[in-house]
Amino acid sequence: MPGGTTGAQLSRKRWAFAFGLVTSLFFTWGFAYGLLDVLNAHFQQVFGISKLQSTMLQLAYFGAYFVWAPFAGMFMNKYGYKKGIHVGLSLYSLGAIFFWPSAKFEKYGGFVGCTFVIGCGLSTLEVAANSYISVLGSSKYAAARLNFSQGFQGVATFAGPMIASRWFFLGKNATTLDTVQWVYLAVAGLGVVLNILFYFCDLPEITQDALAEEMHAVGLKSDSESFWKQYRCIFGWVAQTTYVGAQVGVAALAVNYIVDQNIGISESRASQLFSYCQITFTVGRFIGVGLLNFLDPALLLSIYGVGCSVFSFATAFAPGRAGIGTLFALFFFESICYPVIFTLGTKHLGKHTKRGSGLIVMGVGGGAWYPPAQGSIADRNTRLSYVVPFTGYVVMTIYAVGIVIHQAIKGGFRFRTIDEIAEMQYEIAEKPESPRLQDAEDESVDKKSDAEYVVEVA
Repeated sequence: MPGGTTGAQLSRKRWAFAFGLVTSLFFTWGFAYGLLDVLNAHFQQVFGISKLQSTMLQLAYFGAYFVWAPFAGMFMNKYGYKKGIHVGLSLYSLGAIFFWPSAKFEKYGGFVGCTFVIGCGLSTLEVAANSYISVLGSSKYAAARLNFSQGFQGVATFAGPMIASRWFFLGKNATTLDTVQWVYLAVAGLGVVLNILFYFCDLPEITQDALAEEMHAVGLKSDSESFWKQYRCIFGWVAQTTYVGAQVGVAALAVNYIVDQNIGISESRASQLFSYCQITFTVGRFIGVGLLNFLDPALLLSIYGVGCSVFSFATAFAPGRAGIGTLFALFFFESICYPVIFTLGTKHLGKHTKRGSGLIVMGVGGGAWYPPAQGSIADRNTRLSYVVPFTGYVVMTIYAVGIVIHQAIKGGFRFRTIDEIAEMQYEIAEKPESPRLQDAEDESVDKKSDAEYVVEVA
C-alpha cells in the first residue's frame, strides 16, 4: 500500500508478535521507576539529605521527559519507531551502567546525572511504545490495549520496591550503596539484551500516512488543521502533566508517609507496603482493561479522576492506618489514568500522530515539578503534603469531563466505547449513492486482521 501500514492490516501472527515485543518495553521502565521511589528514602539515610533534596532524583528523571520527549517524537517522525526504540534502549543502558561509579565513589550528584540519562532513554521508549500500541488496531480498543501493555509496567514497578525491601534496607545495606550498583548493572544488561532482540526482529512500521488515509476514507479530516489546533491533544498534554506530577509525588514520598504515620512501621516494612500499593495499582490496571472494552474511556477516566481527587485529599488528613488505607485506594484509582489520557490525546491525529505522542509524553515532565513542591511541605508535615497531588487530579478530571461533555454535544452521551471509523464506514456503506466508497469499505474489511478480536478477548 503506498501510504504504508496500519495495525488493522497486519495478520494475527504479525500483530501478536509486534504487540508482545513492544509490551516488553513497559516492564523495562516500570522496574527502573519502581526502584527510583525507594532510592529516595535510601539516599536520605546514606547521604544524610532532606526529603526535599532526595526529590532531585524525580526532578532529573522526569525533567528528562520534558526536555527530551519532543525530540524523540521528531526523531521517530523521520526515522520510524524501530530506530527510536534502539536510541531509547541505548540511553537507558548507558545511564544505568554509570550508577556503578556513582555508587563506588558515593556521589549523589552522579546518581542525579545518571537518572537524567535514563529518563532520556525511557522518554524515547515511551513515545515509541505508547504510540505504537495505541495505533496497533482499532481506536475502539486503544485504551484497553495500552492499559493491558502498561499492566506489565505495573508488575515491574512493584518488583522494584520488593527487591529494595529485601536488599536495600536490611543490615549493613541500610547505610551502604553496594547493592545499588549491582542492581543497576543488571538493569543495564537487560537494556542491552532487549536492544539486540529488537535489532533482529521484524517490527512492522505503522505509518502516519496510512493512519491519515484510513481517517480520510471515511471523511475524518481533523488532521488537515495545524498541529496547534489539535486541542484534544494540547489539553491532553496539560492533563498528563498535572496527573503524572501528582502520581509521582504520591509515590515518591509513600515510604516516608507510611513511616511518619507513627504506628510503629519500619522503613523496610514501609517499602514492602509500598510494593503492595503498586500491586493494587497493577491489579486496578488489569481490571481497567476489562472495563475499557465496554465503557467509554473519557467517561471512565472522569469516574477514576473523581476517585483520585477524593482519596488524595483524604490521605492528606486521615490519621494512622486510615491514612494508609486511603493511600491504597488512591493507587487503585490512579491505575488507568496515564494510558487513557494518552489514547484520548492522540486519537485520530493522522499525520500528527508521532508529534502528538511526543507532546503527551512530554507531559510526564510534570513529575519533575510536583515532588519538590510536595517535598518542601513534607519536611514539615508528610501527611499534609498530599494536598499538592490533589490539585493535579482535579485538572485531569476537568479534562476528562470536558471530553464527555463535548462528545455529548456532538453525538449524544456515550456510555459504551465505540469505533468511530467503523461506524462511519457502516454509514457510508448504507448510502446507495456511494458505491465507490462501499467498494473501499469491502476491501478494508477483507484486509482487517484479528487484532481487535484478540484484544477484546484479553
